[in-house]
Amino acid sequence: MERVPFRATNAATTYDHIQKLPVSLLLDNIRSMYNVGSFFRTADGAGIESIYLSGITARPPKNAITKTALGAEENVPWIDCPDALETTSALQSRGYEIAAIETAVTAVDLFDWKPKWPVLLLFGHEVDGIQPELLARCDTYVRLPMLGAKHSLNVSSAGAIVLYELLRKYRGSR
Repeated sequence: MERVPFRATNAATTYDHIQKLPVSLLLDNIRSMYNVGSFFRTADGAGIESIYLSGITARPPKNAITKTALGAEENVPWIDCPDALETTSALQSRGYEIAAIETAVTAVDLFDWKPKWPVLLLFGHEVDGIQPELLARCDTYVRLPMLGAKHSLNVSSAGAIVLYELLRKYRGSR
């Protein structure tokens, strides 16, 4: 008997009722092109709406983005966002919950968060975090539970965790 290899895309049929995950990302001042590429790859896998790129965040096409995105940057719609505050306000007025992924004291735990769809997730600079002006516009601050000595993860790793938790929550709400 010939063994048929498992393909994750075959298992995705349980998600056929989800056209797009009603989530967009705003990447503001992400300094590593490898992190940007990783965000694209995860965004493609989770089926999100779009990615907004602002500040010093690199825009495709760039070799370092393609190296980690593996072509996902061609599948996920992205928008050059010269003014992150303006974009955030515009999406907020269209009914998006604006959620900063940040290690703030007032942040809600990712697993306790009940998102209000659609959602715009804000991710900021790998060292400095999200700009204070953007944080002031947020409806929600969300933190990942951190049980070890470190209080944060790599920004694209955190993004992957948040996107797949949102996919799980959205699937359960439909």
